[in-house]
Amino acid sequence: MPIDAAAIPHLEQREAAPVLMVDGTPFTLLAGEVHNSTSSSPRALAEALDQAVALGMNSVLVPVTWELVEPEEGAFDFTTVDFALALARERGLRLGLLWFGAWKNAQCFYAPAWVKRDLERFPRAQMARGQNRMVLTDFHNMSYSALSLFAAATREADARAFAALMAHLAKADPQHTVVMVQVENECGEQGGAREHSAAADAAFAGQVPAGLVEALTASRDTLAPDIAAALDAGSGAGTWEEVFGASAEELFTSYHMASYVEAVAAAGRAENPLPLAVNCWLDKGHKPGRFPTGGPVARVMEVWRYAAPTIDVFMPDIYVPYFCDVCDEYRKLGNPLAIPETATYAYASAREIWAVGHHHALCFAPFGFEDMGKPFDASAGVLFGADVSDPAFRIPQDPSEYRAVTERLSGLLSLDPDAYGTPRLNAASRERADEAALAMGAFTVDVTFAAEGLPGAAAVLKVAEGEFYVLAMRCMLAFRSTDAARPHVDLLVLEDGEVRDGAWVADRRLNGDEAAIMRYDEPTLLHVTLFAYA
Repeated sequence: MPIDAAAIPHLEQREAAPVLMVDGTPFTLLAGEVHNSTSSSPRALAEALDQAVALGMNSVLVPVTWELVEPEEGAFDFTTVDFALALARERGLRLGLLWFGAWKNAQCFYAPAWVKRDLERFPRAQMARGQNRMVLTDFHNMSYSALSLFAAATREADARAFAALMAHLAKADPQHTVVMVQVENECGEQGGAREHSAAADAAFAGQVPAGLVEALTASRDTLAPDIAAALDAGSGAGTWEEVFGASAEELFTSYHMASYVEAVAAAGRAENPLPLAVNCWLDKGHKPGRFPTGGPVARVMEVWRYAAPTIDVFMPDIYVPYFCDVCDEYRKLGNPLAIPETATYAYASAREIWAVGHHHALCFAPFGFEDMGKPFDASAGVLFGADVSDPAFRIPQDPSEYRAVTERLSGLLSLDPDAYGTPRLNAASRERADEAALAMGAFTVDVTFAAEGLPGAAAVLKVAEGEFYVLAMRCMLAFRSTDAARPHVDLLVLEDGEVRDGAWVADRRLNGDEAAIMRYDEPTLLHVTLFAYA
């Protein structure tokens, strides 16, 4: 039976941002991503999903690996998919599936054994001519091996397996437990800006597609300055070096990586129109080759938009201290923000409030959430680019606080789902303290934070003129009138409480001292009604 595309999860454009529609209403994945190997075991996955429920999450991101889906060529086994679906449904959770195909962390970890063994049919990426594996001495002596971008057999096999997965979901998941699928994981090439096999060299010496040049020229205003300068200085047609100069190798790899992913994504889309995404290991300011070059870092998003039109969402994995800047970058070209990986240290709960409230993120998911509350591995933090000098980095995220934030945030969104993707929802963060005056029609909500201490944030939902719901944590609130003829403001209603089944349930009516100084250290959900007068 054909799939009803209108009923399946899909993106819908709203005034402020695209939103993910599930069962006819906006849905935000307040999620966590499990550790890589958790999804191979029903026991381990059940324990992780129980932890997700305990943290107040409504969804979980779960890998589906090529090696287990197709252990022998042409023989598909969806056991891991089926038990993930069953376990999630038992707990009332939605899933985002992560296809670990030819790439996982820029390597071929999850390719099946029959692919790994056949180096002639499925050649490795030769970052130096003749070398199928190399040690990255400038990257913690990491051993690196990946499948080549330029092997049609690899691309076709990967695409067939992904198409089989999507076809299986179309039959096995009429409930739409799965709401989004990620294609590959942190794809890209390390150890150099491009491959140097004979096939790669021939492609690099070939002509740049005219359509790519036209697309980049049309998007010139959003291009990274050095890429725009290279485009301006180039010939406009010819080989990659003639057109893009010093940026040629990076753009070459990005185009071919995006084209590979497009082939996989399009094969899956033909079977099932679920939203498709790709995630990204950030460049962190490094030169090409020092990060997985060719992946959808923000600076080459224009290339990916042209070469991979089937991809709906480009998603950053964020472990760096400039979290807010990365979120801003990934909103360009109309891209919705979705964060499939971020660290579980003390910034997590405040960043969830801000990413969802300010950017209307489709997804916020701490990676390895099963370990929330444990100290974050400092050596891994250096690898990921985290700021280990920040005291908050060394403080684990309190699971009870994260649950409180996630539950209250979910409740806030349920009060008025149609506000998602509109200016009626906004947020402030201590990381962006200079942007903490939130304009909400006739009133402005001023959010102030302590200069030091753990991160804080506040999300404000306007449901009517002068009526708001606010989720506040480690901050103070004040309200101003924007009407010069009515500059004075009175509080008519100030309550704290919770949301049950989409309805506000007040706990306390706040007034007196609690209204004079509105300071909230613990995550607190408030109902506020204001009156402006002359």
